[in-house]
Amino acid sequence: MAITKERKNALIDEYSDWLLKSKALVISTYAGMSMKDLDALRSKVREAGGEFHVLKNTLAVLAFQQAGMPGPRQVFEGSTAVAFAFQDAPAMAKAMTEFAKTSDALKIKAGFLDKQPITADGVKALADLPPLRVMRAQLLGTLLAPASQLVRLLAEPGRQIAAVIKAKYEPAETTAA
Repeated sequence: MAITKERKNALIDEYSDWLLKSKALVISTYAGMSMKDLDALRSKVREAGGEFHVLKNTLAVLAFQQAGMPGPRQVFEGSTAVAFAFQDAPAMAKAMTEFAKTSDALKIKAGFLDKQPITADGVKALADLPPLRVMRAQLLGTLLAPASQLVRLLAEPGRQIAAVIKAKYEPAETTAA
């Protein structure tokens, strides 16, 4: 059944909106995957804060153009599915690459990170990054380390004086008793 021109334009607008809202995306081929495997992959991507959609190639190319993103035409050949990361890009890339390791049918073609194209190897490198929460904690620890050292440095003279005073009066109390 043919899709009407209005429906095609609506799909292009929807795809374009997803492209603009996503922090990253992974373009893959899924030829030969069963519906059970596709549902399992969708579930894993959803857990990572993203969505996995099968796209019509010609409409995807038009959506990329509408979004102002360079969409290489050779990526949009054969069966094409795109995973959109709306929250955590490394977590979604990790979900895709781990599923690709267990499935012979899923092959990662390319990706985008902050609207910039990356290769399949770039997607794998993105998957190796720690999740966003861990990266924030590491950054916060790095930012707070100098402040913690400063507090310890400023408190040290007072601690030493208190230790000297305590040492001076403790022996006197034990001998007086």
